[in-house]
Amino acid sequence: MKLTFFGAAQRTTGSKYLLEINGHRLLIECGMYQGHRDKSTEYNTTLPFDPSSVNAMVLSHAHIDHSGIIPVLCRDGFHGSIHCTDATADLCNYMLLDTAHIQEQDAVFINKKRAKKGLPPIKPLYTQTDATDSLKQFSPIPYSTPTRILDGVTLTLLDAGHILGSAIVVLDLEENSRHVHLVFSGDLGRGHNDILRDPEIPRDIDYLMIESTYGNRDHEPLADVNATVCRIINHAVEHRGKVIIPCFAVGRTQQILYTLSQLVQTRCIPSLRTFIDSPLAINATAVFRTHLECFNESFRAVMQNGSNPFAAPNLTYVGSVEQSIGINALREPCIILSASGMAEAGRIRHHIKNNIEDPSATILIVGWCAAHTLGAHLASGDKQVAIFGESFRVRCHVETINAFSGHADRTELRNWAGKLTGPMKGIFVIHGEPEPATTFADTLRQLHPQSNIRTPVFQDTVEF
Repeated sequence: MKLTFFGAAQRTTGSKYLLEINGHRLLIECGMYQGHRDKSTEYNTTLPFDPSSVNAMVLSHAHIDHSGIIPVLCRDGFHGSIHCTDATADLCNYMLLDTAHIQEQDAVFINKKRAKKGLPPIKPLYTQTDATDSLKQFSPIPYSTPTRILDGVTLTLLDAGHILGSAIVVLDLEENSRHVHLVFSGDLGRGHNDILRDPEIPRDIDYLMIESTYGNRDHEPLADVNATVCRIINHAVEHRGKVIIPCFAVGRTQQILYTLSQLVQTRCIPSLRTFIDSPLAINATAVFRTHLECFNESFRAVMQNGSNPFAAPNLTYVGSVEQSIGINALREPCIILSASGMAEAGRIRHHIKNNIEDPSATILIVGWCAAHTLGAHLASGDKQVAIFGESFRVRCHVETINAFSGHADRTELRNWAGKLTGPMKGIFVIHGEPEPATTFADTLRQLHPQSNIRTPVFQDTVEF
């Protein structure tokens, strides 16, 4: 049995792990590398293994840094099944097509520039046809259902509580009478989520692969977040301004909708017109409505008692570009949720452009923004920003809330890891930049002093 780390090793992007057993190859994750364009092209265009040699794949959840290169994998020779939860398969149906559309649009934009320089055109990383074809290979399985997927490999998916359908991957491995219980945490949720269940606790672990995205710091407490949102919205209402929220389409949009619904029900804020202006967010929210099995008991009751926050009377799902443009003509307080969460692409940039110099407007950042993105510049308090190549003064009100993170922080990761049982012969700390990965590895050494704890790098290989 051999495991090779081909991505998200001392990085938080491009997850790929290749397990070899009984002459078969099982790929865990096939994520897109997101970062500097040259590196992205290098890591995403050509896989570091032969796709045709892979017999099966397991996907923990639908985020693009875990799923985004599946169309390349399938196009270039992989013909096996992709095992995941039903909700993950449904989300990928939209997310992979959306990513393909972005790749096609990027290629058109770049090729216009290349043509002016007399350079040959480039191809998109993959097309919508490639994405559609790859979806035929998805083979969903329910949570907590042991399923034999290869000779000597039984897969069980436990709830990770990170996003809808996210899973902890549990692999029972057998080769030449040897038995190994391997667990991959996937991305772990924080627990006590308004919508999702808490991360489950796998047992009797021999080897563990654990994420460390926030292994060196804690998030803001969740307890005060509703009061903070209430204050921000009411400030905008008093000034007759719009509230613009750059919002990730999957998870964050639905969380914000529920928070707004709670605040309206408790009369903390008035029932303002609220717009979901993102085709992907609209499709993702439709998927949420159909997967009650992923919800905690409290939110399942909310969905079943007729107070569905995704179908509130003040909520409008904006489909066409014309409708999106029409929101700019409104001269009343309203709330606009639009992608992307980092304000780097999509309709959100148009809404920010049209409101950034309005002192009555508010831009609310509710998620982590990578350095040098528009969202990061706004969150950092920059007073001058560039949008579509034009310079704008930041005259609007800017607020930031970090408590909505879907990732477990340092304390929450420690608490989860402290509940694990088994021999824990080896622990591999992955999906974290060098500092958080190293810091969390030290934390794990205190919890499991008997374990061999490593922070692997790209192409490291271990044998069980």
